[in-house]
Amino acid sequence: MLCFRMDTLTPPLLSGLVLQPARPADVPRVAAFLTAAHPEAPVAPEDLERQDAGRLEGEPFVRTLVLAGGELLGLAETGVPRMDGHPGWLDVTVRTRPDLAGGALAETLLAHAEANARQSGAHTLVTRVREDWWEKAFHEAHGYREHDRMWSSTLDLRTLDFARFAAYEDRARAAGLRIAPLGELVDDFDEAAQRHLYALTAALLLDVPSTTPISVWPFEVWQRRVSGRIDPVGEFIAVAPGGEWVGLSELSQPVPTRPGTLHNGLTGVLPAWRGHGVAYALKLAAARAALGRGFTHARTGNHAINRPMLAINERLGFVREAAMVTLRREM
Repeated sequence: MLCFRMDTLTPPLLSGLVLQPARPADVPRVAAFLTAAHPEAPVAPEDLERQDAGRLEGEPFVRTLVLAGGELLGLAETGVPRMDGHPGWLDVTVRTRPDLAGGALAETLLAHAEANARQSGAHTLVTRVREDWWEKAFHEAHGYREHDRMWSSTLDLRTLDFARFAAYEDRARAAGLRIAPLGELVDDFDEAAQRHLYALTAALLLDVPSTTPISVWPFEVWQRRVSGRIDPVGEFIAVAPGGEWVGLSELSQPVPTRPGTLHNGLTGVLPAWRGHGVAYALKLAAARAALGRGFTHARTGNHAINRPMLAINERLGFVREAAMVTLRREM
């Protein structure tokens, strides 16, 4: 394993620390460190394992740990963003133990992450931090500026008043639309079914309001990263009278760090079918199914400029948290 003294790269204040690349065996330790750094945003080992497994061959990625006497004090990552994954854009992440926030160690880690990005040919750097974290002001002091923000929010499914929104479901039915789980529409989630779902997903993603157009993964990348995690009982499809799939709401992926919680991914409706209450009908059907499976909460994230979906979620009872901000700097 590559290991070198950090005092060859840093001010004397940091001499004696060891900088070394993370190994697969370090994943549980890294997840625990990230959770301790920001307990309000816990990270499970399976979260990191899934992200690492989804990286493509040749994709730039470096995760570096800083240790003192075997204790993990900080880490830096450089890699391809999962959001805003545009050519020449790389993500840099810096985390330290809370008592070292914003100090000399953070300065060194940021310089290390940016150097790795530069060596990989990046011309644009991004980082994602919560608006109330120290990392936001820290990166802004180094030339990063707000590029986008997303609101995370959670709904207690047990408080959802389904009767209040029944009119939306009636409108969808009156338009001839049927809302059904993916498992009722396909006998086997084989490649043909995956391509059918991918086509709808890609069309909807391209229409999501965001600061920069969403970069949609090719089918093979989506298949590798997403298809194996889909539970057909939690993916709800709006089906038009002619059989076309015209809307989707994803409420199938459990959140490992939040027992009883499902991640509410993409919800969207093709433009020609908007105005018929379809988004509400999809979300309500998915919520009923989640409750029936024993889940109590749904958690989602929406771009700040996606006002239509934010309004729907607010009416349903989703409670917003601090925003997750994407900061950007040109190299």
